[in-house]
Amino acid sequence: MAQVVQFSTFGGSEVLEVASVPDPVPAAGQIVVAVEAVGVNPIERKLRSGIRPLSGNGPWRTGSDGAGTVTAVGEGVDGFRVGDPVAFGGASGAYATSVAVKAEKAHLRPAGVTAAQGAALGIPAGTAYQAIRSLGIREDDTLLIHGGSGSVGQAAIQFAVLTGARVIATTSDARAERVGDLGAEPVLYGDGVTGRVLEVAPEGVTAILDCAGADGVLEASLELLEDKNRIATIVLGAKADEMGLRAFSGGSATPLTPQQLTWRAEALPIALALIATEYFDVEIGQTFPLDQAAAAQDANENGAAGKVILVP
Repeated sequence: MAQVVQFSTFGGSEVLEVASVPDPVPAAGQIVVAVEAVGVNPIERKLRSGIRPLSGNGPWRTGSDGAGTVTAVGEGVDGFRVGDPVAFGGASGAYATSVAVKAEKAHLRPAGVTAAQGAALGIPAGTAYQAIRSLGIREDDTLLIHGGSGSVGQAAIQFAVLTGARVIATTSDARAERVGDLGAEPVLYGDGVTGRVLEVAPEGVTAILDCAGADGVLEASLELLEDKNRIATIVLGAKADEMGLRAFSGGSATPLTPQQLTWRAEALPIALALIATEYFDVEIGQTFPLDQAAAAQDANENGAAGKVILVP
């Protein structure tokens, strides 16, 4: 029997429970993965609490990003063998000891890339990579990232630096060193952030990505840059819609385009290869066993440093 985390009602993290279910069997086009690590993402809390809608009557399983070892291969699947180390994103019910995953959503994990690193990539790397591509960041850009120390912010810094762009990132004082180590110029967030950005970049910025969603961050962005097409948020989608700014999900009524969805899917194998060649770094934070999924989601909600990981 496999162990899975599920919930039957919406609410706080206490609604999460561990249940025993039959071991998954791969359908055509799927592989089964013995899960060794799961990335905990904010969207899972939003779905659990009812902030984001879910279809059906439950119980609902949760989690989309993970890594582990292939234990079974379904009909019509090429390129995978039992025993292969893999990372995956976009799965259904990744908070589990074993999960069936569409083969196109899984990728071989290169030597030297740990399960925790692989599990940390799906949503953060996909969101960041797509945002950098959508904003058209190039080496002649000065990009401001609001919230540079979070998982998406850290990935966005690194993808932007690889283009040759200059990157400025807002952060707390405690996290400024980490932001700087990734190649960005740290600027403290909070009241007066516009002035502090202009102190380090008096010529201004050419693009802005909000990964923080703090009060006033979009208004501050408009003070720094007039071109609304080059200001985007991944958090304040509804507000961005009202202000005429770009939003990549985050509650926006405008869905991601097929091109943007393709970029999000491309990010996982790209990030895995970059980690293997030491051009990309993932900060792993607290780890929790599967039966402490509630504590893991609480830690993520409370701003724990680094990527929160479940270890089944």
